[in-house]
Amino acid sequence: MPRPGHRRTDLRAWAAFALLAGPVLLGLGIFKYVAIGWSFLLSFCDAHGTIALSRWVGLANYRQLLGDPAFRSSLGQILLFSAFIVPVTFVASLGLALLVHRVRRGRAVVRTAFLIPAAVSYVAASLLWKMALFNGLPSGVANTVGGWFGMDAVPWIQSTDPPLYWVVLVTLRLWLQVGFYMVLFLAGLQAIPRDVYEAAALDGATGWRLALRITLPMLRNTSVAVLMLQLIAAFQAFDEFYNLFSSGLSGSATAPVQTPLVHLYDTAMGSQNYGLGSAGAFVLTALIVGVTLVQGRVTGFGKGEE
Repeated sequence: MPRPGHRRTDLRAWAAFALLAGPVLLGLGIFKYVAIGWSFLLSFCDAHGTIALSRWVGLANYRQLLGDPAFRSSLGQILLFSAFIVPVTFVASLGLALLVHRVRRGRAVVRTAFLIPAAVSYVAASLLWKMALFNGLPSGVANTVGGWFGMDAVPWIQSTDPPLYWVVLVTLRLWLQVGFYMVLFLAGLQAIPRDVYEAAALDGATGWRLALRITLPMLRNTSVAVLMLQLIAAFQAFDEFYNLFSSGLSGSATAPVQTPLVHLYDTAMGSQNYGLGSAGAFVLTALIVGVTLVQGRVTGFGKGEE
């Protein structure tokens, strides 16, 4: 039977927990979970210019959204973007991690140098790419470098034939994200016991054989997690697309490439059709969850080492 002193200690601990965590949990519940539930109900309403639960329309918003050619086009574009940017980012971050892992002196400095872009705002980086690096002017950085190799000045962001804006998007995303995923791979590399490499070296494994037989298999869980994070981040792409191609609310309607989030932002904020925008948010969420589950099933995420 617990003593009275223990009971008082437990009550004090629970009181301290409630005092410290209560406001956070209350705010999280109201501004996240209640908001998600309200948005879900709103997706079944005809909500123009209001977030109140007005006329119930059932699945009409979902049918309208899935029948919209612009939204279907944005889904195709984000699938194309994901199919390219995910493997490129994966290979680049893994390659950098392998190189940094071999550095013996100044590893922390090199790691920090690559990680700094991950702390930069996507909006600020997008404006830098748009207004300085790829501004289309002959004095722009990209056109200046291209001129050294005899390339004429081109409007990178406005160019649709060929679609050079993909170069802008890919280089921006790589600069922002490679350092973060490199650190994740570096943590996985540092967790591999050195005696495993020593034993493999005694068996004659060196160079590429060592990487293929030891390093990559033991990075399996890290690789699967990084791949999942990259897929989710690719489907949630918004800031760089909106700030590169848009000039204001509903300004992305004429953009050469859109993502579902940009389309939904224009729908909800530009047209103030919050019911349709909420429906789109849950369609995109279902798509991300579906892709993540398929990827987890294929790669065996969560099964642990075999």
